[in-house]
Amino acid sequence: MMRRNLFKQALLATTLAGLTLLSQFAHAQGNTKTSPSTDSKIRNIDGVAAVVNTGFVTRKEIDDRIAALQKQGTKLPDATTLRKTVLERLIIEKIQIQNAELEGITVTNKELDQIVADIAAKNKLTLAELKVKIAATGSSYERYRQMLRDDVMMSRYREREVEAKIKISDAEVDNFIADRNRAAAGGGVTRSTPAAKGAPEEIDVAQIFIPADASAGAGAQAEAKKKAESLLREAKGDVDFLQLGAMAAKDNPKIKFQDLGYRTPDRLPQLFYEAIRNTGGGQVAGAVVKSPAGYHVLKVLDRRAVVAGAPEVQQQPAQDNTPTTPQNIMVTQTLARHILLRSRAGLSDQDAERRLAGYRDQVRAKTADFGELAKKYSEDGSAANGGNLGWMGPGDLVPEFDQAMNRLQIGEVSNPVKTEFGWHLIQVLERREAQLTVEKQRQFARAAIRERKFEQAYQDWLRELRDTATVKIINADDPAVSPR
Repeated sequence: MMRRNLFKQALLATTLAGLTLLSQFAHAQGNTKTSPSTDSKIRNIDGVAAVVNTGFVTRKEIDDRIAALQKQGTKLPDATTLRKTVLERLIIEKIQIQNAELEGITVTNKELDQIVADIAAKNKLTLAELKVKIAATGSSYERYRQMLRDDVMMSRYREREVEAKIKISDAEVDNFIADRNRAAAGGGVTRSTPAAKGAPEEIDVAQIFIPADASAGAGAQAEAKKKAESLLREAKGDVDFLQLGAMAAKDNPKIKFQDLGYRTPDRLPQLFYEAIRNTGGGQVAGAVVKSPAGYHVLKVLDRRAVVAGAPEVQQQPAQDNTPTTPQNIMVTQTLARHILLRSRAGLSDQDAERRLAGYRDQVRAKTADFGELAKKYSEDGSAANGGNLGWMGPGDLVPEFDQAMNRLQIGEVSNPVKTEFGWHLIQVLERREAQLTVEKQRQFARAAIRERKFEQAYQDWLRELRDTATVKIINADDPAVSPR
């Protein structure tokens, strides 16, 4: 149950369910589709802000989206900038939905029912309670469903047009693994001579990016910051930054991992350069970087001198005895068991934490056996085996569980730990050194390389969509005027 590969079977539903209800309702307010029968009425009442191909964005849509953002209490740019930003976002959304429909991408009512049910369950609500919450925002259930349908259509369209077209060669995977092997053996990959003090240099920076832009509410901002700080702590430990980034992105598709490549300081974002100005090659920036788009965890992979007139090619590493072809490498595996209390209506976090703390105290006092408690109280498939999860390696478990487990000594029982699945009590039974297979390494490598390529491909795709669409801005500055 706890293994990552099982989590991904419901990736889309989990992603949508992970959103807060407030942000979903806010989005619903500003993403309403218009049927031809109401076209003229809306044009008269709301006013058209922009014509987008054969459709349009109304000024009321802009007003609704801005009002929803203001309700979240987030600091926003000035009114003119905000209005232009929101209009551009609505235009891009409209283009994607139009193109998805032209390509025959659909979302059935059955699929939509399942997504809504997953969101209700994630928020510990019945369907009836969810509808009440939606109505309380001033929206309607039908509009909410349409918002979800549009989101899924855009996601499927993006997956087909961008993600499915990213190609990764075997040579790229081999080179990635070879670099990691050299780094593990030599403490870092030195590809060139460091610059003398004050001399021109290029810096190779990698980032793990957790998005949280100005439209995110205070809760979403805090959650993104917490995640970034957690990743920074891991990055400062004895972990592979490239693997950490790839696995974070695999856990949450919204998180992006990217190697920016060699850049001179003037070609790096100023915020990034200030954060890593005095950071050496192979070192992680001391603090999380906050930008208007979200939070960034940075690592300097390498720093090298810029030689005047030299071609922009990477120097080959010095010859050594470090194997550069994929080989099995040793990793630490942990044998652990747990007791899980699932998140559900009727069980508050406080109650779950209190119950597990009671089980922990019984085990520590030797008045109860962990395995027997797991058989009796754990709410997952491992209960029959006393909560035994089998041997787990790096990346096999969700991060919160993995981090708590790795801090435990053999035989030690954790404090209650919360993950997306509920609350856990963990006990480590044994540890061993085992080989990480070549195939597993190649999976990590492909995930990391894909994240490097995705962000640029996605931005290029959005620009192409915008450039090839027929868009005419009519009057976006004035708010909609309702009839008297």
